[in-house]
Amino acid sequence: MSGASDTLDELSEAYRASLPDDLRSTRSFAWYLDELYEDPLIARNAHQRVADMFDHYGTAYDEETGIVKYCLATEDPLHNGENRFHGRIIHQAIHEFVNKLKGGARELGPERRIKLLLGPVGSGKSHFDQQLRRYFEDYTRQDAGRIYTFQWVDLCSVIPDQDPAADTVQSPMNQDPLVLLPREQRDEVIADLNERHDAPYTIRNEQELDRASTFYMDRLLAHHNDDLRTVLEEHVEIVRLVADENQRQALETFEPKDKKNQDETELTGDVNYSKIAIYGESDPRAFDYSGALCNANRGIFSGEELLKLQREFLYDFLHATQERTIKPKNNPRIDIDQVILGRTNMPEYEDKKGDEKMEAFNDRTKRIDFPYVLEYEAEAAIYRKLLDNADVVDIHVEPHVLEMAGLFAVLTRIDEPDSERIGIVEKAKAYNGKIDESEDIDIKKLREEAATVGEAGEGMAGISPRFVGDEIAEAIMDSRHRGRSHLSPLTMFSFFEENLEHHGSIPAEDFEKYYRYLELVREEYRERVIEDVRHALAFDIDEIQRQGEKYMDHVMAYIDDDTVEDELTGRDQEPDESFLRSVEQKLDVPEDRKDDFRQEISNWVSRRAREGETFNPQDNERLRRALERKLWEDKKHNINFSALISAEGRDDEERSAWIDALAELGYSRDGAKEVLEFAGAEVARSELEDE
Repeated sequence: MSGASDTLDELSEAYRASLPDDLRSTRSFAWYLDELYEDPLIARNAHQRVADMFDHYGTAYDEETGIVKYCLATEDPLHNGENRFHGRIIHQAIHEFVNKLKGGARELGPERRIKLLLGPVGSGKSHFDQQLRRYFEDYTRQDAGRIYTFQWVDLCSVIPDQDPAADTVQSPMNQDPLVLLPREQRDEVIADLNERHDAPYTIRNEQELDRASTFYMDRLLAHHNDDLRTVLEEHVEIVRLVADENQRQALETFEPKDKKNQDETELTGDVNYSKIAIYGESDPRAFDYSGALCNANRGIFSGEELLKLQREFLYDFLHATQERTIKPKNNPRIDIDQVILGRTNMPEYEDKKGDEKMEAFNDRTKRIDFPYVLEYEAEAAIYRKLLDNADVVDIHVEPHVLEMAGLFAVLTRIDEPDSERIGIVEKAKAYNGKIDESEDIDIKKLREEAATVGEAGEGMAGISPRFVGDEIAEAIMDSRHRGRSHLSPLTMFSFFEENLEHHGSIPAEDFEKYYRYLELVREEYRERVIEDVRHALAFDIDEIQRQGEKYMDHVMAYIDDDTVEDELTGRDQEPDESFLRSVEQKLDVPEDRKDDFRQEISNWVSRRAREGETFNPQDNERLRRALERKLWEDKKHNINFSALISAEGRDDEERSAWIDALAELGYSRDGAKEVLEFAGAEVARSELEDE
């Protein structure tokens, strides 16, 4: 038992350490003013606080794309990277979202708009929304993000009909304690605060006390002869407010429900019928501030599938955004301070956009496109995360499985290129950064062309990661049922093909096109595994290093118009142009582009040297690929190809060495055998035909 007791003590101590020091403490209003003068940012509004939260967890400026990447999305420090976001286009969307928050923080207009995440199903909208809420919870627990509100105390001693069970009442709207000050005095304090902080925005607070707090303030002031100081000292306590979605505190999610069972009181609050018997129906204390927009005050309101709400519900957002107030039934307006976030899909968006009666609502939304990922390696990272979080230790996922799955998904999301010079696979590779410069493909132009095709844009339609993830799961389970310990792309392709027409979100008119894309991905996979087999048959890391060093010696001599020492004679000689071209031609570098390629490689080597890195051709993908292909050409004549296709000619020791080489590339032994059967035979036939 002592072991269990010690463990419980450790867990309990860790829990206490995770809580803010002043979570259970109450402080005076005078203390709060002192804190504000020490740190004016405590009085930030919701947009300012949420915007600062993104910077708090770290940022990095991407010069290539011109966007700020936020670590809470790129690194996910709170969860050890488990919920990272992948893909340039997603980080562009997050960058745009934060810019709107920061514009709202400066009162530039976005603070009076719904931030509407628009994207196809499975694009990550809900994931980002959830991430935002989780980080806001954590941020408000930290000193940098602390929020304070107030509670009324000792009410029964002054108000005769006050319910004894409500002698202490927390601010129903969790308002900032500054609203307790009359407007003139409050403005003086805020002016002082703005002189003391250096944030790029101004502290403001123009709210009025909610109706219940106004009632208490009026009664207390009357009792104390309008002595505000006494009221604040004897009847107000300052408390720490920590955002907590489960407690519906400064965070609220709202979902559409059956039209017959949902009304506006779910957003704005309603009368508390249990208190009517105590106070009467018209008494401010009988109102229950339990509406979603009430609970979200000081934080974030998240509307799931927001545009699926009835039109009458959406009208409540008109004042919530433009005037930052809500209007409960049979009650005066209530000031609110929150970031209002919505999520929706394209069909609902188009429906509301075309509704003339929704013009005012549409004018109060700021659309942020949240499309599918368009880089297949980033898409593969999504599937890798799915597998990392699952129990698949008994299945080895072979090389290329996730990348080919990602490539197939991306092909369905991008537009066919206009140019006859480039196919859709080449375009996907360009988006992924896998096109050689010698191919002269203008990625920026490709994106600009795509932006002019249709209103939605690339990434707003196509196959979702959920479909691909589901088929990978099916393929894994099928492999297990058949006693296989590995998942190969061939198995995965079969499940894609079988189940495309069974997926409800894929339009029937796209089936033929998607089958064609699947064949293109199969061909890409075939080329990749052939490269892997050639690597296994001929790879020699020492020889590649030697050839790489020789290539660089001759390149540097060529660029500097110098000579190079001959390996055999030791004499100075001109750079060996035939050797240089034998390497470059393996990448299809044309004669008129050879100088550009050589300068590119030279710059890469020089840059690494400045960083203290030694030359290693394995670190440059293009150079490595060229050297491997040259090595293949040099060694293939000594390979026993009959061992690949003929059982009689098979040398088990030789074959075992090939399997070992494939295992070094990440294959399981069974997977390596399958690849040798699939691609090895094609390599053998091709080379035997050339002899």
